[in-house]
Amino acid sequence: MSKNIVLLMLLNQCIYMNIKVIALISCLCYGNHAWSQKADDDKIIRQIYDEALENGYAHEDLRDLCKNIGARLSGSKELEEAVIWGEQTLAALEPDSVYKQGVLVPNWIRSKKETGYFYSTTGRVNMDLSALGGSVSTGTNNFLSAKVVEVQGLEDLAKMDTNEIKGRFVFFNRPFNEKVINTFHAYGSCVDQRWGGANEAAKYGAIGVFVRSMTNAHDHFAHTGVMHYENLDKAIPAAAISTETANLLSAQLKNDSTLTAYMKLGCYTKDDAESHNVIAEIKGTKYPEQYITIGAHLDSWDLGEGAHDDGAGIVQTIEVLRIFKTLDIRPKHSIRFVLFTNEENGARGARRYAEMADRNNETHIAAIESDCGGFSPRGFNLDGSEKDMSRIKTLREILEPYGLYYFEKGHAGVDIGPLKNENPDILLMGLCPDSQRYFDYHHADSDVFETVNRRELELGAASMASLLYLIDKNMFN
Repeated sequence: MSKNIVLLMLLNQCIYMNIKVIALISCLCYGNHAWSQKADDDKIIRQIYDEALENGYAHEDLRDLCKNIGARLSGSKELEEAVIWGEQTLAALEPDSVYKQGVLVPNWIRSKKETGYFYSTTGRVNMDLSALGGSVSTGTNNFLSAKVVEVQGLEDLAKMDTNEIKGRFVFFNRPFNEKVINTFHAYGSCVDQRWGGANEAAKYGAIGVFVRSMTNAHDHFAHTGVMHYENLDKAIPAAAISTETANLLSAQLKNDSTLTAYMKLGCYTKDDAESHNVIAEIKGTKYPEQYITIGAHLDSWDLGEGAHDDGAGIVQTIEVLRIFKTLDIRPKHSIRFVLFTNEENGARGARRYAEMADRNNETHIAAIESDCGGFSPRGFNLDGSEKDMSRIKTLREILEPYGLYYFEKGHAGVDIGPLKNENPDILLMGLCPDSQRYFDYHHADSDVFETVNRRELELGAASMASLLYLIDKNMFN
């Protein structure tokens, strides 16, 4: 039976019962409208995925970024080469505008002759070692050498006597909890020893620290990452060591508590350097004064090629713009595609972007970020009002056929976070891929283009484009 026949039958019945029919007509028409809207949305989402999977550029863009520029540490010439690359790549897609935002960023330099070793019962053991970002050097052309004290984290260190630490290396050896399914939660439970280990150990008179790499992989890659000092006058050098080195060192310390380790780091910090956020914009057709931001960070650590962290997010952001232009999707709100600088060791690009938005009295209603690797997308972490989070979860029905089922409260991203200062009710969304392999590559020499699967990468871009389309069309009207 057709919908029109059903409608006529209901109208006749209402007239017979002397019931006003205007409300019923309105209700039925709204139902038909909602059904039509969902059909339209389903059609566009299917087109987005078809375009990404059949004609996607993200993988080749990532190859270009990783192989022709490589790692992009803040302050480096490679980062500014990437800024030029990003500006040109965005401009080629012909958005309404492309421009840069100047930002002063930290300029920490790594020595290429980092070395560490210790002696075991079988002889000298060379350590897989990498200075943590921001670390001071060992200060001379000679090695620092000292006995080693192993602790399982900052809490363990706090229980020790100063005499047990003074004049020694502190070895922070808290591993990832293998029982935790989401590896980002495992990371969060032990990353404080990387961030604050050297600072706290210095208070006890330690001469340096070794920190177990922030990964659940068992390999010989040392994973770097940012750390900090409260007092540079008392700063001590800090280095990450691979999980295999950490396991061996721990085993040797159980047999020989007098074991001596050696460390040589030549890293140093120069004056801040000029860098840039790169921004492309599409003006909204209905609400041009309201902005939705979508982005990722262009910088990386200087190990590997910055493929998953965060080259994947960068090319996915660019791919969303390409898909919108190719499919002639004209958003109601203005969309900003932002390649942020300096996420890894300062987040100054993120703060600059939010600062300028506030200074220009701009209204930002939502933001999407990709900074969890180029793996199969599972959904999005959400940070917003309960009303907005409930509304966005209603879109899950449309996205579930594409493998997107996770829409839960969580951390959406470092680069879009400062927009909360401008608008505490802004809806932030972070792409949430499968997390199991991310920390195999995070901040390590292993983070190279070859580890990124083309199809998984393009699925992530399609997921971001689909969510952007849906929230622009169905929310904040």
